[in-house]
Amino acid sequence: MSPQDDIKLLRINYLRGPNIWTYRAVLEVWLDLGTLEDFPSNLLPGFNDRLVALLPALVEHHCGVGERGGFIQRLLEGTWSGHVLEHVVIELLNLSDMPTGFGQTRSTTQRGVYRMVFRARDEQVARTALAEGHRLLMAAINGTPYGPADVQASVEKIRAKIDDCYLGPSTASIVAAATDRRIPHIRLNDGNLVQLGYGASQRRIWTAETDLTSAIAEGIAHDKDLTKSLLATCGVPVPEGEIVATAEEAWEAAQDIGLPVVVKPSDGNHGRGVSLDLKTQADVEGAFEVAARHGSEVMVERFVRGNEHRLLVVGGRVVAAARGEAAWVTGDGSLTVSQLVDAQLNTDPRRGVGEDFPLGRINTASDGAIILDLQRQGLTPEAIPAAGREVLIQRNGNVAIDCTDQVHPDVDHIVSLAARVVGLDIAGVDVVAQDISRPLHEQGGAIVEVNAGPGLLMHLKPAEGAPRPVGRAICDHLFPQGADTGPDGRIPIVGIAGSAGNERVARLVAWLLHLSGRHTGLACQAGLFLDQRCVDSADCTNWEAGQRLLINRAVQAAVFQNGADTILRSGLPYDKCQVGVITDLGGAAGLAEFDITEDDQMYKVMRSQVDVVLPGGAAVLNAGDARIVEMQELCDGEVIFYSTDPKTAAIAAHCAKGGRALYIRQDQVVLATGASEAFLPGLGKLAAWRERRGLTEGALLAAVGAAWALGISLNLIGAGMEAFETTPKNAGSAE
Repeated sequence: MSPQDDIKLLRINYLRGPNIWTYRAVLEVWLDLGTLEDFPSNLLPGFNDRLVALLPALVEHHCGVGERGGFIQRLLEGTWSGHVLEHVVIELLNLSDMPTGFGQTRSTTQRGVYRMVFRARDEQVARTALAEGHRLLMAAINGTPYGPADVQASVEKIRAKIDDCYLGPSTASIVAAATDRRIPHIRLNDGNLVQLGYGASQRRIWTAETDLTSAIAEGIAHDKDLTKSLLATCGVPVPEGEIVATAEEAWEAAQDIGLPVVVKPSDGNHGRGVSLDLKTQADVEGAFEVAARHGSEVMVERFVRGNEHRLLVVGGRVVAAARGEAAWVTGDGSLTVSQLVDAQLNTDPRRGVGEDFPLGRINTASDGAIILDLQRQGLTPEAIPAAGREVLIQRNGNVAIDCTDQVHPDVDHIVSLAARVVGLDIAGVDVVAQDISRPLHEQGGAIVEVNAGPGLLMHLKPAEGAPRPVGRAICDHLFPQGADTGPDGRIPIVGIAGSAGNERVARLVAWLLHLSGRHTGLACQAGLFLDQRCVDSADCTNWEAGQRLLINRAVQAAVFQNGADTILRSGLPYDKCQVGVITDLGGAAGLAEFDITEDDQMYKVMRSQVDVVLPGGAAVLNAGDARIVEMQELCDGEVIFYSTDPKTAAIAAHCAKGGRALYIRQDQVVLATGASEAFLPGLGKLAAWRERRGLTEGALLAAVGAAWALGISLNLIGAGMEAFETTPKNAGSAE
């Protein structure tokens, strides 16, 4: 059989928000199989065996069969290459420690062209996985050289992209905790700045710093001498010490304080440049030089005996604690100190470079504190210790042993007090104590540092002991149950989907929200509006414009006009909404690029708006379209029907069950709840209103239904409709 031509990747589209495939972000790929359309997997000689040999874990893929080995069964029966590519990409992501279980491949109306999607937390990672999966698949199809080493190289390339693009473990733990609580998040930069929640209800984090973290407190924590002074004033035990400018001053200070001492930078971090238990002039002066390279000033302070502990304080309480211990090697008479460290310490799988490892890799050649400690033992990194000799490498370099359950209540109180004195909402407090289960004053223990923006990895992935849910503690601190901002960080969001006059519907709803006293944002075809002021006159029915509203701290409610093009091209700009409105299923004529040509295909597109309604929210549906009526089964919240005809069958059936509905009777808006009916107060006959506003009754009912679902008072709704102006007063003004 002759080699097959490459599968062509016609279009790659990243859908960031809820879409026709799923609630989450996906990479959508349009594929042209070319001649492979005539060769499903069972007609490609040797293909299945080659593929499974390269990716043995494909046997775990259930596929549509619903059980282990399901995908293999599909391979043997014969499935097309687009479907195979989907599973290859998913497996490469699994091997790269970015597991995903979602993928779909569907044919289009054009022969040999398919749409393939897979779950993608990051666009660049997804594109890399697609490229590597495509290369692997074509090699397996054509039997070209490609082995396990090539698979591993692909996996490493994807992992490298994950490291470049994805959140660090500390930030990711907080975001994961927020997701568990159904709190939405928006990544604000390529690093670890993340917004939790929407609009005025948001909080922001940057690793373990939050928008509640005081800049003054952070400055105090950065100045270790000032921190100690404030703590001592409040009765917190700290080692006495002083700032010195030269090595000679360091030795004088050490003699005044009393040996042994500690020499460290006054504004360093991560323990860099810290030398402990110094007893001689040579040691102190050498330590000064080490510390001076890691900070602007050098501090000499009393040495406190014991192990170093890191206690994490969140919102005024200790939520996790880790202990450090000294690192030693044992000489064998043949290996150097550096070789012993590599053989006895750096081989520990818990050690490595980067945040994924609870223990750092030890570099004896470049760590000044280690070199100084070796000198005090009469050694250098290249020295060969005698067989059986124990050599101290790090005194407290491994603060990664969980001891949360051992912390004495008195220690908890003192540490929490230290964080409050400095003013930090989240703090990593370093305590030196021989036994953390005893009060500090009984053992001469002390607090040596209070750190802003502490790392969380030692608590998430301790080298020993149980991991602690510190991400959840920070999330609960930012979004306490019963808080004014709401426990889920959400603001009222209204999404309006359809094609006929939806800009007017969106503007009506935004107007009523504005009148109800909320600072309201609106993204629609006429532009981007903040409290009725136009800040961008371009078409803003897109994901990017929607994000501008959700990021704005002033926005207390937001309204979005969502056409089918928005949903198909980028997905909805929000994860969930309080109210979702569906006015019609028209508009297919302009969607040929998405393989949509008939209005009947619009059901799958527009249902996305109903799928994202919150359980406590409502879908406002046009009861005049039977296909829209069917969407009531998809809604997790309440359903409110509207129709210009009070005799619509769906409304009668809905009201018979006690549901809410709107319709027109006697040229007025009627609101019905079960068998109870009432005219909308404040709004008279509709003929005059229509003549002045030029709006349809359907648009009016959709807007009134959304406002009713939001709990806006009926009197305000009626008065607001009377006062509504059809032309934005500030249209075209600059932001």
